[in-house]
Amino acid sequence: MIVQLSRSSCLQEPQICEERVELCESVCELRGASVGGSMWPESPPLRDAGAAVLTGCVAMAVLRFWEEVGNRALLDQKLCRKLVHISVGLVYFLMWPLFSADDVYAPFLASIVIALNIIKVILIGSGVVKDDGVVNSMTRNGDYRELLKGPLYYACTITLTTVIFWRTSPISIAVICNLCAGDGVADIAGRRFGHVKLPHNPDKSYAGSIAMFFAGFVASILFMCYFHLFGFVEQSWTMVAAFGVTSLAAAIVESLPVSTLLDDNLTTPIASALVGSLVFYYVGGGGGAGSGDGTSISATAAMVFAGSSYYSEG
Repeated sequence: MIVQLSRSSCLQEPQICEERVELCESVCELRGASVGGSMWPESPPLRDAGAAVLTGCVAMAVLRFWEEVGNRALLDQKLCRKLVHISVGLVYFLMWPLFSADDVYAPFLASIVIALNIIKVILIGSGVVKDDGVVNSMTRNGDYRELLKGPLYYACTITLTTVIFWRTSPISIAVICNLCAGDGVADIAGRRFGHVKLPHNPDKSYAGSIAMFFAGFVASILFMCYFHLFGFVEQSWTMVAAFGVTSLAAAIVESLPVSTLLDDNLTTPIASALVGSLVFYYVGGGGGAGSGDGTSISATAAMVFAGSSYYSEG
């Protein structure tokens, strides 16, 4: 809609001219709201609540898909379990930019999605609730009690990573990518190509360890580039090298016998967080310039883990 005003018409009919100017301003405001305001509410808490609901819907859709695959036995149960392991965490990770930078409760709202899944896993794993789809898609042998081990550790790890490190710390990228992509691909590759076992751990193979390193490393680089688009983290060759060191350390720890005794879903994220804290502190990696995405817990973590460098967003 274009309103043309001539000087003569304004001189002759100033009241009409003024009304037309006001109309133009109203149209411009509406256009600005539709383009600049996007579909999200301006209030950070409302936006984050909406983002949490959307993230939950997407995560549940992914879980439901794999539950159907497990129920219909379309894939081997162990393979289905690892595909859940890889996809759910990474899809959830992809949704982080939806949350606002101005709300200190954003990471807590984001973590609710996984926290609810923790409750679900505990109820099913304890036998309180029966759900064959979840059991078939998340356990090795179809025993519902297995949910209280690996799957529970997995969900707790992602929840803690969300709340403590959030999206301006490269440590969150290292932890989630090594846990989801690295550990998940390691198991798949190890079962298919792991004929040559490691001398220090016959339960692990060269193929699995190498696959874990490359999968975790590549996923970390991709998410570094993705989060850099939003100004959350730096993007540099130094950061690439730091992610490489962290993924290598996670793969080495995962290959040790202690990782078999405890659980990969515990040892992998712990190794990624500890080594990542040292490496990213040394290289000076951290949040993107001008980002301010902090919570009180995140600030505490930044002091404890110096590698979780914190800048203010926006």
